[in-house]
Amino acid sequence: MAGRALLLRACAAATLQSSRTAVARPLQRAMASGGIPTDEEQATGLERRILQGFKQGQDPYSILKPEYHPGTKESPQLVPCTIDKRLVGCICEEDNTAIVWFWVHEGTTQRCPSCGTHYKLVHHDLPH
Repeated sequence: MAGRALLLRACAAATLQSSRTAVARPLQRAMASGGIPTDEEQATGLERRILQGFKQGQDPYSILKPEYHPGTKESPQLVPCTIDKRLVGCICEEDNTAIVWFWVHEGTTQRCPSCGTHYKLVHHDLPH
């Protein structure tokens, strides 16, 4: 409704102006002078925080795919957590339908009781 009223007002102003002068000027859009805004210029709230984190090289909400680690004792799978323990589910074989659940505690690496993959808990701060 507000857009229609604005359009009618602009048309009325244009017709009044064209009746006074011989040449009517075309209407100018607000965004025409500055171009189309980018995603970063338009983003607000949570989306803005995510984009700012990506610019700084961070992944504040774990959106991206995690880095691959082989799961050995020297290079364990990293499990992000905000407290000192987390429940982890390991699908030991690719075609397996059963999940092996176990707790991973901060400080030491834990090993899956079924397949032997090593997991290590790392502290993860939330951005809020």
